[in-house]
Amino acid sequence: MSYQGKSLLLVDDDVDLLDQLSMQLAALGFDIIKADGQSAAEAILEQRRPDIAVVDLMMEHEDSGFVLAHRIKKRYAKTPVIVVTAVTSELGLEFGAATAEERSWVRADALLNKPVRMEQLQRELDRLLAD
Repeated sequence: MSYQGKSLLLVDDDVDLLDQLSMQLAALGFDIIKADGQSAAEAILEQRRPDIAVVDLMMEHEDSGFVLAHRIKKRYAKTPVIVVTAVTSELGLEFGAATAEERSWVRADALLNKPVRMEQLQRELDRLLAD
């Protein structure tokens, strides 16, 4: 699938991961919009609607990614959101976005565990942007 002309909002407070994923996703053709946290992402969303968003869960607060996903969906309902998290490996908590019920409170179209494999992320990007 070609991502040329598609914008992707990438949000993570881990600057090294943000830069690494940004380069990989740009190589696929995305126009990358980077934010190093929830606050920065919300400022960007005031100015621009991304085609898709990839958001870390734990940033300024433990639930920053969920709050941001909710705000993206409230403002741009059709924009797909992927939440990435290390919460399962760090805290042992498990949750998902596979069912409509889970997506109703998570407000994300997909949840991926860190470390995210690029092929796994690309598979979700293909699925969500195919609609």
